[in-house]
Amino acid sequence: MLPLLKYAGDKKDHRIRDATEELANEFGLTEEERKELVPSGQQLTFDNRVSWANTYLKKAGLLESARRGYFKISDRGIRVLEDRPDKIDIKYLERYPEFTEFRNSSKSAEEESEDAELQEYEKTTPEELMGIGHRKLQSDLASELMDSIKKCSPSFFERLVVELLVKMGYGGSREDAGKAIGKSGDEGIDGIIKEDKLGLDIVYIQAKKWENPVSRSEIQKFAGALQGQRARKGIFITTSAFSKNAREYVSKIDNKIVLIDGGQLAKLMIEHDVGVSKIASYEIKKIDSDYFMEE
Repeated sequence: MLPLLKYAGDKKDHRIRDATEELANEFGLTEEERKELVPSGQQLTFDNRVSWANTYLKKAGLLESARRGYFKISDRGIRVLEDRPDKIDIKYLERYPEFTEFRNSSKSAEEESEDAELQEYEKTTPEELMGIGHRKLQSDLASELMDSIKKCSPSFFERLVVELLVKMGYGGSREDAGKAIGKSGDEGIDGIIKEDKLGLDIVYIQAKKWENPVSRSEIQKFAGALQGQRARKGIFITTSAFSKNAREYVSKIDNKIVLIDGGQLAKLMIEHDVGVSKIASYEIKKIDSDYFMEE
């Protein structure tokens, strides 16, 4: 916030996009850092930080809106720069009643009661907090999914695999996929499914509802079964995990075998709405600065 206020210290009107670029250069951000996204993936992290710094400074009366799409320093902001503060943070801005009122209106009851959460709130922007909360909800949901899958029967697990693969675009119709899964009978192969709706290629499937990690020997058996069928592609799905040796083995063989462990299985189910249902959605909007630009 202090660098942004200093940037506006020339008392001219500035656009937030110009300020963002200038501050990125001042901080010496790398190309990778400039491209970093907030958890939602919808906005650049640094753009988000500068935008909220602008909002906070305006709420505290240190910056003010100039002509459309522009901001400038206020008389209060000029006085702050004259005092040469070491930094401007949330605690510093709380000396201004307008900012305190703004903060109180945006805090939740939990943030008011938990100091640790309040400190975390002050370090991140609202978009980032929503992203953090979303990741936590996704993680908890994935754990619940795996608990439920492990309690289901092997036949139900096969149907689940069918549902997921079809929603991912494999197998043609669900009826075709259902006939293929569990009908192969070949050693090391649980099913066969079309790679696309036209059936231009075939993918062989192994699905294991296990607790222990899948070893290299199991993957070797599956790879051998693929070679016996002159198959090039396979998917090995398990509710557990794969050993390090198993993953290393897959990376070295000619056959293309994709390993999907329990964690990835849960993520794919959530992504493709298998075994889960939507209960709420939130749409986040931001100001369209270009709309307010006047020639």
